[in-house]
Amino acid sequence: MKIVINYSNKPRRSIGSVTHPVIMASGFVLVLFGLLLSGCSEFVEVDPPRNTLVSETVFEDPLTLESALADLYYSMREQQGLVSGTFGLTPAMGIYSDELEYYGFNADFLQLYNHNVVAANDLIMAWWRQAYDLVYGANAIIAGVENSSDLSTMEKNRAMGQALFVRAYIHSVLVSLYGDVPYITKTDYLENNRISRMPEAEVYGKIIADLKEAIVLLDGFEPVAHERVVPDRYVALALLSRIYLYVENWEMAEEMATELISAFPLEFDLDRTFLKDSPETIWQLKPEVGNNTKEAAQLIILTVPGQNYALTDALFGAFEADDLRLEHWVASASDADETLTLYYAHKYKADGNETTSLEYSILFRSAEQHLIRAEARAHLENIVGAQTDLNSIRNRAGLSETSASTTNELLEAIMQERRVELFTEQGHRWFDLKRTERANAVMGSQKTNWKATDVLLPIPEAELDINPNLLPQNTGY
Repeated sequence: MKIVINYSNKPRRSIGSVTHPVIMASGFVLVLFGLLLSGCSEFVEVDPPRNTLVSETVFEDPLTLESALADLYYSMREQQGLVSGTFGLTPAMGIYSDELEYYGFNADFLQLYNHNVVAANDLIMAWWRQAYDLVYGANAIIAGVENSSDLSTMEKNRAMGQALFVRAYIHSVLVSLYGDVPYITKTDYLENNRISRMPEAEVYGKIIADLKEAIVLLDGFEPVAHERVVPDRYVALALLSRIYLYVENWEMAEEMATELISAFPLEFDLDRTFLKDSPETIWQLKPEVGNNTKEAAQLIILTVPGQNYALTDALFGAFEADDLRLEHWVASASDADETLTLYYAHKYKADGNETTSLEYSILFRSAEQHLIRAEARAHLENIVGAQTDLNSIRNRAGLSETSASTTNELLEAIMQERRVELFTEQGHRWFDLKRTERANAVMGSQKTNWKATDVLLPIPEAELDINPNLLPQNTGY
């Protein structure tokens, strides 16, 4: 059985066997989840009324609920995906920071690369709107599940836990990019269109609250698949660990990371770290059947010229000479005359010609947790513990143990290790520069047009026109 529903000027998209619509409503999106019709074998075409949410019966069927959740993950990873798509965080924040050179001609990306972003930038608008589409979808699931009389307690807990995680995760990206943002928890789009921005500290507080609730609800839930593609308790813990690091709650960051490090051992074969069955993967997004990751498609250089991205000299030079990650996670390509050689990220190696997906887009892995715990322990003056965690990553890369022995030395060494371990992954480098207040010093020496106010992206101009309560605009735009 397959249901296809037409919706507001967007191409159809399918998750498994079900698609459901997204309807634009004054800057925010309403998600109308299609009903599964038992026994049907034909496509069912539905043109729902605009600006209307139909949800009275949608959450009485576990399969429909699975479809609603699957659509959230699909939206994260596809072409316009903020998280993993062609225009996602990895390439965009790579060129915004000091990781990637950009050779393409996309006007919105050129603004990011040259640090002359304007509030009318279409990519910035697309990210904002898609993020709140996802938040709306998560909120619709939460509301529908709460009001459902037919779902079991286990089914409710599983769905609500996943939806709360998605809501927290998307808001964590938004607050990192834009600073003060609305934290949306309701499905009343008229109310949402009048909502004001919330201070960063309050946004992080709400993220933490959602994640704590998700962890409780997902306790005991084991995904059927072994591929780590469905958020479970560990995935919520991984984000909570990251958020505690961001808000400098060192004790809790250490505690969360410790549980994850115990559950997800490092993959010591560097060529297998980013394969779909890597033991260190905590959560990943599964491509469509037969496809591979958008990251590989974007970052692997097949011909010179013809490339869009390459590693910056600054990033390439950050690796120690005997770092095995240079051999296994970095590759090069040259032009026909071999007068120009460019280096590129080769963590994901499948170029899309395979008939079976070999790699999935990894969003959380345990190497990050080792570095989170190392940083937390350094701030807690646990020098030996911080050294141990840092060395676990260095030793895997074939490097000698760290010589850092004071808190400040360790923090510098950990930032360096994060740079060469997590490069071209979900904008880690940019978010690290921002949260440690190093962006101005580092980027000021790298980009001619850099301004101190570039630590935040602008609130999209069209959103300010729709909802003046989002004012004031971020400084510098």
